[in-house]
Formats: sequence, C-alpha cells, structure tokens
Amino acid sequence: MAEYYYCLKHKTVEPQEGCRAKDRLGPYDTEAAAASALERVEERNEDWENDPRWNDDVDQDDVPSED
Repeated sequence: MAEYYYCLKHKTVEPQEGCRAKDRLGPYDTEAAAASALERVEERNEDWENDPRWNDDVDQDDVPSED
C-alpha cells in the first residue's frame, strides 16, 4: 500500500522517499488526502481552539475563592 506525504518545505505531495520527516505531514492513504493536509490542519486547529474542554480563558467569576 502506497503512502503519501505533504512536504511543508516544497508545498508538494511526495511519496515515502521524500524529504525528512520533520518537514512533512503524513502519511496519508491517497495523494488527494496528502494534498489537502493543510486544510485538515486548519480545521483541526479551529476545532481545538473552540473546544470548551480545552479553553484556557477562565472567567474570574468562575474561579473558586480560597476563603
């Protein structure tokens, strides 16, 4: 089974024999999935930023007092 990667350095889809791992995203099962890697990263970042379970912005009224 072939694996594809998105190279952040060259902004292209590569086969396994490509740039160093630190410069790539993947592996992906298809070339199309690798080509849309940055879109998925953006979508996931947006989801995480808006996930209330990971929201670091705590309203001071919600913090229990130490009295």
